[in-house]
Amino acid sequence: MPSDYSASRPLSKADIGHFIRDGFVRIAAAFPRKVADDARAILWRDTGCAPDDPSTWTRPVIRLGDYAHEPFRIAANTAVLRGAFDQLVGVGRWQPRGSLGTFPIRFPSSDDPGDCGWHIDVSFGTEVPDFMAWRANVTSRGRALLMLFLFSDVGEQDAPTRIRVGSHLDIARQLAPAGAEGLTLRELAADGFAGSAHRPEIAATGEAGTVYLCHPFLVHAAQPHRGTRPRFMAQPPLLPAEPLRIERETGDYAPVEQAIRLALDGAG
Repeated sequence: MPSDYSASRPLSKADIGHFIRDGFVRIAAAFPRKVADDARAILWRDTGCAPDDPSTWTRPVIRLGDYAHEPFRIAANTAVLRGAFDQLVGVGRWQPRGSLGTFPIRFPSSDDPGDCGWHIDVSFGTEVPDFMAWRANVTSRGRALLMLFLFSDVGEQDAPTRIRVGSHLDIARQLAPAGAEGLTLRELAADGFAGSAHRPEIAATGEAGTVYLCHPFLVHAAQPHRGTRPRFMAQPPLLPAEPLRIERETGDYAPVEQAIRLALDGAG
């Protein structure tokens, strides 16, 4: 544990540097395993599947909606996470979460789940029915962080999210010429995200209670489940309380903004 650790400032200088450079930071035990167990019991009920009967696991992925039950609220609001949000986005610059968003629950299967393409999570223009027309811009309008909450133990075979390390820098440079209007997901994906294909890849593994806090521009992808036990994960955004800025008179840039500025300076 780093010497500068505290519940209110859980990330070390090295952690923050890693976030700026590589686009994510991994926090083990960000919320208690008991909370993950309680939340998972609720999710199992809503899948319509039986935890101990694999014959009921008939689909490679089941998506469940937003959850505001107590275990999910607790998981989203631990002192460690709130401190990390302050460190990465800035005190007063993010909105507390009262729930956790979509759960793509992945089951062991030889079938193609059909959703394993590389992408970023776009964040505005979502009133349009065609999700490929949803947008992102260089100041990440509508999203301060991408977050991955692990509610089950996730190993290499358990469909961990794939992450292209440092790819947020490529996306920032791609978005910059489009200004405030930004680009649609269709435009961003026109080349299959080839602009970040040179980046090294890691898998978002960890024990239940692990959270990955990611830059909103980080390129990531799902993958088929080749393990034995279903994987439970939430992937909510952290919403901004005020717009991110890449020009501040005070120079008080949060790490999420510093990463964008680093990219636009040609570094990385």
